[in-house]
Amino acid sequence: MRTAPTILHLDMDAFFASAEQASKPSLRGKAVVVGGLGPRGVVATASYEARVFGVHSAMPMAQARRLAPNAAYLVPRFALYREVSEQVMGLLGALSPLVEPLSLDEAFVDLEAGEAAWDEASARLAGAKLRADIRAVTGLTGSVGLAASKMLAKIASEQAKPDGLVVIEPGTERALLGPMSVRTLPGVGPATGDHLRRAGITTVDEIAEAGEDELVRLVGKAHGHALYAMALAHDERPVVAERETKSVSVEDTYDVDIHDRMRVGLEVQRLADRCVRRLRDAGLSGRTIVLKVRRYDFSTLTRSETLRGPTDDPGVVREAAARLLEAVDTTGGVRLLGVGVSGLADYTQEDLFAQAQAQAQAQAEAEAAAGESAMLEHPDEEGAEEVAAEQAPPAERRWPAGHDVRHAEYGHGWVQGSGLGRVTVRFETPYSEPGRVRTFRTDDVALELADPLPLVRGAVCDRRGG
Repeated sequence: MRTAPTILHLDMDAFFASAEQASKPSLRGKAVVVGGLGPRGVVATASYEARVFGVHSAMPMAQARRLAPNAAYLVPRFALYREVSEQVMGLLGALSPLVEPLSLDEAFVDLEAGEAAWDEASARLAGAKLRADIRAVTGLTGSVGLAASKMLAKIASEQAKPDGLVVIEPGTERALLGPMSVRTLPGVGPATGDHLRRAGITTVDEIAEAGEDELVRLVGKAHGHALYAMALAHDERPVVAERETKSVSVEDTYDVDIHDRMRVGLEVQRLADRCVRRLRDAGLSGRTIVLKVRRYDFSTLTRSETLRGPTDDPGVVREAAARLLEAVDTTGGVRLLGVGVSGLADYTQEDLFAQAQAQAQAQAEAEAAAGESAMLEHPDEEGAEEVAAEQAPPAERRWPAGHDVRHAEYGHGWVQGSGLGRVTVRFETPYSEPGRVRTFRTDDVALELADPLPLVRGAVCDRRGG
């Protein structure tokens, strides 16, 4: 068992909201809520200023608006968050070869494996330097916990929030854990917590007092043994550098139930394309295509199809998802749709590519033949579709709240809100003073969506998405 606090847990403080505040000078020190802004949206992250009003992650957005009506409500900008996360993970990688990312904003590091720390004093210095480096590189803050195990390091980082560092010294673990709620321990969720509470067990000390046999009787053999060990501050889980990705998926929740079958089909095709983009970005392919449908009554159906070999071809994934959709009744309406790929590999099956290309070529030839036939039957209509396309009004552009824009005259800014054919923009950058607000027509040709700017001048920002 490790005797020095050389396991580090980093948790970035209110990551998405803090990134938005760093990006937008006018929002610094103010309540910011990031998440889905529709009636069924949920809070992804709330700034500490918003948390004062009771807003927290996973809360329905409608409830958040009632609690904090004057907060800034923004749509997530994942391209920016991924770029900042890569910068942070790079700093962690410089400390040790054993870095275990848990999410974009959270990771464990084995400092001893990288010879970055070997006792309490060196661990404390490494943690302090990491926090300073993160602030210098990203402009954001992170909380650091240091302990002799992963469980305790995570507890320490929670105690350190926001923007702090806490070290749990070996020998003090039992005294620290004892009065804490059973929910503090990994694996104790609401259901297990309620089950233990009904048995009169509410604190970690009471878990230890109950004994291993009683815990096995209450929650089962595997869980009971693990709970008892953790209550005694025993956690031998190593920091694992590579966490295998088991699936890649995307899903959307709709503000209003979709009833039109054609619209459902188009949404599934769009989700399939997004899923494939994520697969390719990760350098992966997969064999099993999964369709998820949540209907109007909240019933959720999952259908899957396994291919002969792994693929990252959008045509193959789209066709498989469409076949799966045929077996699902969407008559009453659809609240959520998702497409995923599992059975992942780092290569593709050539015959699937050939199949998709052959199908696409056959479809194109059929459409061309149909078009020629139509022209022969209606010679006066030749070119009518092209003329109609030129005359048709363009679809109204979407301006997500919080996303970056650039104006030909006023420069870089971000969307404060849009509606009724108008979009309101605040013109400022991460390096400027709070900027002025101007309103434009949504179809103003001088205004366009832009890539996010780095939070710290001179940094390189991800240009793969907006």
